[in-house]
Amino acid sequence: MSLNIRRVVTANDENGKATVWIDDVAANLRINRPLVSSVLLWSTEGTPPSVSGDEDLGARALPRPPAHRGSIFRVVEFEPGNAPDRHVTPTLDYAVVMSGEIDMELDDGVEVHLKAGDVLVQRATLHNWANRGTEPCKIAFILIDASP
Repeated sequence: MSLNIRRVVTANDENGKATVWIDDVAANLRINRPLVSSVLLWSTEGTPPSVSGDEDLGARALPRPPAHRGSIFRVVEFEPGNAPDRHVTPTLDYAVVMSGEIDMELDDGVEVHLKAGDVLVQRATLHNWANRGTEPCKIAFILIDASP
């Protein structure tokens, strides 16, 4: 797995001046299932989210869906032959394929092939990700708590 994602987080100092607060390689790694790993970059707990405070909201241990009215920003890497995980989350998901290729499978048998540069807006649908290629596929996901 090669989830070396540089993460830059800005903040305002006590005088209101914009500063770089965090500049690191995101370290909150998780093995989701065989041949699938992720790194959490940031999260929020409500809407509108707070843009102050000194807690690194990318350092938490979080479940798949975000908190009520919250969000999760993570990058997931799917290795070739990854284990299946058919699931649905009560979220609006924005996904950007950063590298590689992958198939998204829906519950009616429809499959959509996605490649680097493609984007997906997923609205709480049952799905699975299958990397049938020979290279890893990295996808940036932003999950936002949603109403049915």
